[in-house]
Amino acid sequence: MKFDKVTPDPKGQVIDVTQTGEVRTPDFPIIPFIEGDGVGADIWRAARPVFEAAVEKAFSGKRKVSWFEVFAGEKAQSAYNELIPEDTLNAIRHYHVAIKGPLMTPVGGGFRSLNVTLRQIFDLYACVRPVKYFEGVPAPVKHPEKIDTVVFRENTEDVYAGIEWRAGTPENQKLTDFLKRELGAEIREGSGIGIKPISLVGSKRLIRKAIEYALQNGKRSVTLVHKGNIQKYTEGAFRDWGYELAREEFTNQTVTEKEVWEKHQGRLPEGKILIRDRIADAMFLELLMRPEQYEVIATTNLNGDYLSDALVAQVGGLGLAPGANLGTHHAIFEATHGTAPTIAGQDKANPGSLILSGALMFEFLGWPEVARIIVSSLGSTIRQGRVTEDLSQEMEASTRLSCSEFGQAVVENIKEELE
Repeated sequence: MKFDKVTPDPKGQVIDVTQTGEVRTPDFPIIPFIEGDGVGADIWRAARPVFEAAVEKAFSGKRKVSWFEVFAGEKAQSAYNELIPEDTLNAIRHYHVAIKGPLMTPVGGGFRSLNVTLRQIFDLYACVRPVKYFEGVPAPVKHPEKIDTVVFRENTEDVYAGIEWRAGTPENQKLTDFLKRELGAEIREGSGIGIKPISLVGSKRLIRKAIEYALQNGKRSVTLVHKGNIQKYTEGAFRDWGYELAREEFTNQTVTEKEVWEKHQGRLPEGKILIRDRIADAMFLELLMRPEQYEVIATTNLNGDYLSDALVAQVGGLGLAPGANLGTHHAIFEATHGTAPTIAGQDKANPGSLILSGALMFEFLGWPEVARIIVSSLGSTIRQGRVTEDLSQEMEASTRLSCSEFGQAVVENIKEELE
């Protein structure tokens, strides 16, 4: 594979992904990375040494990542005069796996979200966001330790499909007239209009991935979250297709909430996964009052965005929120927070989101020992009270570290275990 302005390490190796999605990772994989905009450069400089120390601890030099920088956002605009150059797209296509920092997205105008664009180009249909409490992290709830939830958020449809027309445009007026005339819709003059597609294929493949994850990881429940009481033919259909999928493909491994009460006296049968659904607004209440009851959530795009942030707000904020965007043949792991331009370049940001996203990446690659080392050492650093400003300001006894110092503290904990 040849590139215009970037060059991978010729000694690195290509990760192979089979037609069925099986990942085969060589000993020296090339992994493209995008620093990102705003605080992206800060958090990448802190996270990369953590990744390298963990790989060294796990494999003592027998395996090593060959990092390959590619560009998107501001750095791409400067180098290529475009926001997502073909070099970057070709690198992700060829090497299958990438990791990235946050990318800028204007609000209310300008270009479309680069994050969403990458997800749609590579059909990264499952946004996976595990949320778990780290001991010592300040939290606004009484029992944050009860939270251990993985959100599977559909990543390509819903309002994020970007099918909308600005109020006052000819296209908007044409659609408004059609909806009124042909379908009897009541639409106020001067309305912006958006279309919300939710498909059978998109819903089922996302819910399938959530159920498969629950089976592989010994989880006891998968909850379908939707607003089907109001949006009956989109979110309501998502719910119905979820139950249909469970009946058709996982009939021997799953049981519905109704069946638990009618056939099993309210007790979940051993070896079965509970499939149930909750209305989205009620789910916010449930995750505040009874989070321990919800191990895996499968939901639509916008609901998943809201719910994952609401969950992580209870356990330390977005600085500790990892994210994986998974498709059949490609995966991009990313920090889930924004670019935070007001502190960019000041070495203040919390790199925890990117570090934990790296742990998800190593799990995906089939290097779980590396992931365990990263998570354990980050947790040890927090328990020691050595944290960045966002956490320190809420902790009574702590040592406030810069972004780079926090990364180095995690590395020190890794190396202490090495000795």
